[in-house]
Amino acid sequence: MTTFDIFQVVLFVGVLLVLIKPVGAYMALAFADTSNGVNRVGGKVEHLLYRLSGVSADDQMSWKRYAIAMLLFNMAGLFLLYALQRVQQWLPLNPQHFDALSPDLAMNTAISFVSNTNWQAYGGENTMSYLTQMVGLAVQNFLSAATGIAVLLAVVRGFTRRSADSVGNFWVDMTRSTLYVLLPFSLVVALLLSSQGVVQNFKNYVDVPLMQNTTAVETVKDAAGNTVKDAQGKDVTKSSTVSTQTLPMGPAASQIAIKQLGTNGGGFFNANSAHPYENPTPFSNFIEMLAIFLIPGGLCYTFGSMVGDRRQGWAILATMLLIFVPLAFGAIAAEQAGNPALHGLAVDQQASALQAGGNMEGKETRFGIAASGLFSTVTTAASCGAVNNMHDSLTPLGGLVPMWLMQLGEVIFGGVGCGLYGMLAFAVVAVFIAGLMVGRTPEYLGKKIEAHEMKMASLAVLVPCALVVICTAIAVMTPAGVAGVGNPGAHSFSEILYAVSSASNNNGSAFGGLSANTPFWNVLLGVCMYLSRFLLAIAMLAMAGSLAAKRHVPPSAGTLPTHTPLFVTLLACVVVVVGALTFLPALALGPIAEFLMSVR
Repeated sequence: MTTFDIFQVVLFVGVLLVLIKPVGAYMALAFADTSNGVNRVGGKVEHLLYRLSGVSADDQMSWKRYAIAMLLFNMAGLFLLYALQRVQQWLPLNPQHFDALSPDLAMNTAISFVSNTNWQAYGGENTMSYLTQMVGLAVQNFLSAATGIAVLLAVVRGFTRRSADSVGNFWVDMTRSTLYVLLPFSLVVALLLSSQGVVQNFKNYVDVPLMQNTTAVETVKDAAGNTVKDAQGKDVTKSSTVSTQTLPMGPAASQIAIKQLGTNGGGFFNANSAHPYENPTPFSNFIEMLAIFLIPGGLCYTFGSMVGDRRQGWAILATMLLIFVPLAFGAIAAEQAGNPALHGLAVDQQASALQAGGNMEGKETRFGIAASGLFSTVTTAASCGAVNNMHDSLTPLGGLVPMWLMQLGEVIFGGVGCGLYGMLAFAVVAVFIAGLMVGRTPEYLGKKIEAHEMKMASLAVLVPCALVVICTAIAVMTPAGVAGVGNPGAHSFSEILYAVSSASNNNGSAFGGLSANTPFWNVLLGVCMYLSRFLLAIAMLAMAGSLAAKRHVPPSAGTLPTHTPLFVTLLACVVVVVGALTFLPALALGPIAEFLMSVR
């Protein structure tokens, strides 16, 4: 690694740590029921929304009512988004006259955005009208992120309430998350991105002349769309001169802001954050990475404030950083070391004054290796899914890092809200293991952890793992599953494993190389995304309801402190060991086998 590589990581983590306390403190005020500066400013709008929608802010819900409201609300969003994609050809704000999406692709996209996954089997600028992007995808970017925060707030109340039969009001939590956090933060980020050149307009696509004409070769197809063959059975091709290029336009900046802040990830354009209209400069790249971690990191401080012990939030944050920082350095080091398959050839991969060295395949020259490797690590740690480089072109070990970060359960920062409540499930498992070691009933934040809480936490930890393993096995044993891979051997297994890991952990980033817009992949990944999102949320709400009904247990001499370096280490080990034991065999068949073959 170069000194500049290290500087970029240190700068990113340093700025993030500076912002976490003010952002976390602001969110603690935004979610509080007591009067404060935040709700005094926005209170009139908030109460107007309640009156218009017939919601009583004082109505407290049991965990079951909370879960039913969450499921029905998101199910309605899913059907509306599906319908919008199917009728977009008849609706306004469609200057390119895009047709309706196919049923399986529309279903996959609707589940993807409602579940905060934002997996892209579609090409944004080639398939989605401006109306679909704004009213469908962007709105779900807000609502799916707010849903994750709402479930987290219910889980936190489970720890803070004593002998209670309620965990809060879903509609109030959704309103406050959107009104006080996501909307104002998105406005600031959108303005910053626009200042760097991210487009925001409603213009038709623009045809511009090329500086130099080029020649395109394409296969000839008949009226039925079948490829025409010659007498030898080869594809018939034709050449044509290309003198113009079509530049896509659209309201991108507003959607990119919530895409990053809400850890959604679905790009306005198909190339996502590698597209120059989504991420034009190194500064916009830094802003986008910071936006991905801002709310998940700040929520750790918010959690500490809400449970009355900020050390608990710092301990969770320290655990996340303890895993994230070494993996970020590892990914960048693997890319900076270059492609091991090229070491024996006359290819200079060493950094020098004239070039950055390393593996630049699939990377934008305006970002380079460190900013690309760090972005890949951030987006897969945080359940975002935005990409600024082609993960399929990463070195085997460089590609292993983002894949494993997703397989850890998306709890290293993770998605907004869902990352932290996923980490709290691991914390419950950690205190249970510690309790077994010393022969005591485990406690966490003053609540006894018993069989019901352990069952729900185990369900939350194991559901994504089971989905990845089972659905990967289905894909590799099915002709329709292997038909879409773009490379032979171990790399093709990595392409399949990455896609299923991304969907089953609600990340949404694509490795590339896999043609996933087929009925098989659209249905398989749609099932993964839906089950992973909502089974986990229900399990955590059930745990919250059980915890809220319990009495507070005062700390005693036998209580395990959960804010110390010892607990941070124990929690990190539990997260890593679960990921290692579950996925090491699969990783050995993919990136590890590919690495060994490249260095032999």
